[in-house]
Amino acid sequence: MRRGPGASSGGGGTSTRARILCAAERLLVRDPDSSLAEVAAAAGVARRTVYVHFTGRDALVEGLVEEAARAVRHALAAADASAPDDDPATALGRFVRALWPVGDRYGTLIVLARRRGLGPDPVNAVLGPARSTVTGIIARGQRAGVFHTGVPAGVLGAALEAHLLALLGCARSGTWED
Repeated sequence: MRRGPGASSGGGGTSTRARILCAAERLLVRDPDSSLAEVAAAAGVARRTVYVHFTGRDALVEGLVEEAARAVRHALAAADASAPDDDPATALGRFVRALWPVGDRYGTLIVLARRRGLGPDPVNAVLGPARSTVTGIIARGQRAGVFHTGVPAGVLGAALEAHLLALLGCARSGTWED
């Protein structure tokens, strides 16, 4: 298993690392300003144990971003394998349905990564494959006359991404139930 930035290379730490990441995910979704001490307490480990696996808060967030990227790739593979010859509208619906649970789980982390100033690379690592896929679906739909051609496929894909992240934010805040 590939370890995240700042992770220990010692053996036997995978389950501890996973517990720390799971606790961080839960806490950071509720409160993006949660401290490493709070993460450690939620994971049932000492704060120094968190530092054994992650050099600091940014490394912990990067570890979560890596998990999110894996989840996006897995969801895209599952959606793509289910019906590769669908018409573009059906493919777009399948794409959204496949990624919704991943966005629900990791959407706040994308916002947090941007807020922490980690730069665009971690966010692109997570969203890059999804962006490429949706742009391809939209372009195929435009060529088939299913989607409007007045706006480039990449721009429509970016608009869909922003819309979905906003909907996920509304669902998390309780202003909309999905």
